[in-house]
Amino acid sequence: MKTLIELLKENKILISDGAWGTFLQSKGLQPGECPELWNITHRDVVFEIAKSYVDAGADMILTNSFGANPIKLKHYGLESKTAELNFAAASISREAAGDNHYVLGSIGPTGILLMMGEISEDEIYEGFKIQATALKAGGADAILIETMSDIDEAKLAVKAAKENTNLTVICTFTFEKTLTGEYRTMMGVSPTEMTIALKEAGVDIIGTNCGNGFDQMIEIVQEIRTVDNSIPILVHANAGKPIFKDGITVFPETPDFMASKVQLLIESGANIIGGCCGTTPAHISAIANVVRNIK
Repeated sequence: MKTLIELLKENKILISDGAWGTFLQSKGLQPGECPELWNITHRDVVFEIAKSYVDAGADMILTNSFGANPIKLKHYGLESKTAELNFAAASISREAAGDNHYVLGSIGPTGILLMMGEISEDEIYEGFKIQATALKAGGADAILIETMSDIDEAKLAVKAAKENTNLTVICTFTFEKTLTGEYRTMMGVSPTEMTIALKEAGVDIIGTNCGNGFDQMIEIVQEIRTVDNSIPILVHANAGKPIFKDGITVFPETPDFMASKVQLLIESGANIIGGCCGTTPAHISAIANVVRNIK
């Protein structure tokens, strides 16, 4: 099977998967539970989620390992299981993907602010290293460092993945639109600043995920393309901005609505398109149908 980079060099538009966290919640994950522990306790459910995205038309699927970092797992008393949970996450998605789909090993932020000096950079690096190596051992084809907001933390994750695996490394940041119409992460990083920093760090694919629907993602991609015309861009959009209604969180964008934005997202410069919070296999199927019919 060709690498992701080889496919993208052929100007192919690739389909990624959709939400994991909100999907696990719909399957019974309770508030306060560790999602990544389900790789062991509810393996069949995690496999079902992964397989549903393959069946929906995704070219690649993520792993249920977003929070499987020792710093986060410590909150559950599970830090000693870091490697085990990441390996299990990758092996589940590998089984669902088969030998003709790609597996992206998901690594999320630690939740620790480096500037506060609560923890050393070496300790953060070591946690990312454990994740990356276990994800590779479990069968991941690439490492996806996602939902980042701080350049320094993202660089540590990229460095850990680059130095300890030979996998494709992807990194995405989460942005919010400011009152002045600009996009910034919670740490004040713009899409322009992200692009420059991640290219210097040697990332293979950059992008954005979570926090926004397709309309906002189009604007973010357009800004990235003002900085760089060639690096592949991955977009994992929410199914719109969440709305709290009748005691539950609802994501308003339907599969058809998201599909209607795909052409413009591609024209703006996106190369890999998938979903984040609130998206389902139905959303991915609708997006895939549009991409497959683009000449």
